Parts: sequence; C-alpha cells; structure tokens
Amino acid sequence: MSLISKLIVKPGSKIRLADVDPDFHGPYKSEKDAQKHLDQQSASISDLQKKLYAERKHSLLIVLQGIDAAGKDGTCWHVLRSMNPQGTNVHGFKQPTPEESSHDFLWRVHPHVPADGNVAIFNRSHYEDVLVQRVHKMAPGKVIEKRYDLINAFESTVHSNNTTILKFFLYISPEEQLRRFEERLDDPMRQWKISEGDYSERALWDDYIKAYEAMLNKCSTDHAPWYVIPANHKWFRNLAVGSIIEKTLKDMKMQLPKPTVDLKEIRRKYHQAKKEKL
Repeated sequence: MSLISKLIVKPGSKIRLADVDPDFHGPYKSEKDAQKHLDQQSASISDLQKKLYAERKHSLLIVLQGIDAAGKDGTCWHVLRSMNPQGTNVHGFKQPTPEESSHDFLWRVHPHVPADGNVAIFNRSHYEDVLVQRVHKMAPGKVIEKRYDLINAFESTVHSNNTTILKFFLYISPEEQLRRFEERLDDPMRQWKISEGDYSERALWDDYIKAYEAMLNKCSTDHAPWYVIPANHKWFRNLAVGSIIEKTLKDMKMQLPKPTVDLKEIRRKYHQAKKEKL
C-alpha cells in the first residue's frame, strides 16, 4: 500500500482516529534517514509550481486543519519554502468579523480561492464552522448538519473551475500536544503563540475528536479528499504532505507555455545590442 493510499480518507468510509497512530513515520527511521527524500521533494515541488504559475490552467487549494499545536504553521512554512511567493497565498479563517457574521458562513471564503496558476493555503478554513461552532454549541445541531452538505457543494463548485483541493488533517496525540505547549513556555521565540485558550480547549479534546471524525467522514469526496497526517514527528508530517502535493501537481500534466515572441528575432536583437555595447 502506498503512503497516499494509507493516509487518504476514502469517500463513504467511517474513520476512527483512535485507529490512527500519530507516531507513524513510514519506512523512515528518523529525519536524517528521510532528509534526501525531503530535499528532492522540495526541488520537485518548486519546479512544478513554476509550471503551474506559467501555464495558468489549474490552481491548487491546500486546506490545513488540526488541534492546537498540531503543526499548521510549520506545515505552511515547509510548503511555502518550495514555492515562489508570487504565486502563493496563505489565509486563516478565525473568528468571523461582524460583517462576515451578517452573511452566510461561506461568504468570506470564496474570495480567497486561488486564481488560475496560483496556490492558496487555508491555515484553518471554512471547516471551523463545523468544528469550533459544533464543540462550543455556537449553532444548533441541525444547522451544523446542513453545513456539511453546503461545504461539499461549495468544494464541488470550486473543483469544477479547475481548482484541485487537498485537505490535510494533522493528527497528534494529547501527550505530544502537551509537550509542544511546554516547548512554547520554554522557548522565547515561541512564547508569542501561547494563548489563554490552550488549556481550556485541551479539556475539550474528546469533543474535538468527535467533531474531526464527523468532518472527515462527511466531507471526504472524490473531488476534495481528506488526508489524515500522523503529525507527532514534524519531519514525517512535512514528508507526507509534500508527497501528496508533489504527486497531485505531477498528475496535472502541466506544460510550460510556448514563447509568444519570435525567439530568432529576439536573439538577433540581443546580439546586436551586445555588439553595440562592445
């Protein structure tokens, strides 16, 4: 079984996160063991994104979700390192503004869907409206249930416009979350990430797991699949996400566009200008 086949949530399946090992790291023993693959993968994604931007026939939407400290920011950094910022954008959907709350819950999302040739990363996404709002009972159960269908319809519309959607749920254990909270306390470079809600939300771990399972089971479709990424090991998280992005871009069969100018004439002018300079 390939890594991608192991991590994808097959449409119509019923996943239990208790059956997923967040310590899983594939055939690699350590980050050092995987480094060569990580380097090759980064170079490949860089070349493929250049083709995506130049061809302007496709776009890619990457959705990241995960409990606090699961590594959404770190995954963004890893993905963006391989890409030209000119063709990429990161957006996070947090608590809605008063204006956003006065519209339907997907109103604020559509303007951030990537244009042709571009990559967009949602660091927290439209799924917050079936996660946080479900756990904290901020909307009636019937409303939440209807939102799953609305999300699927929204993603189907986006996909029909040549946007490929990849959705990654970064899965860590409660023990790993606590260890990362400790790192934030001890590292001055990470202390800015500490929030009042870290530990209060942690107390709702089981409720969040149920909400994530509902999200995965109801909204993994052929056109917008979910992948559960074992994320206790940051290097494997990056490797797994990168592998899926790389394969997805390769499957687009992109080609660099042909020059729009007469190269023979441009070369003639170049050599003429070079002679004049001399």
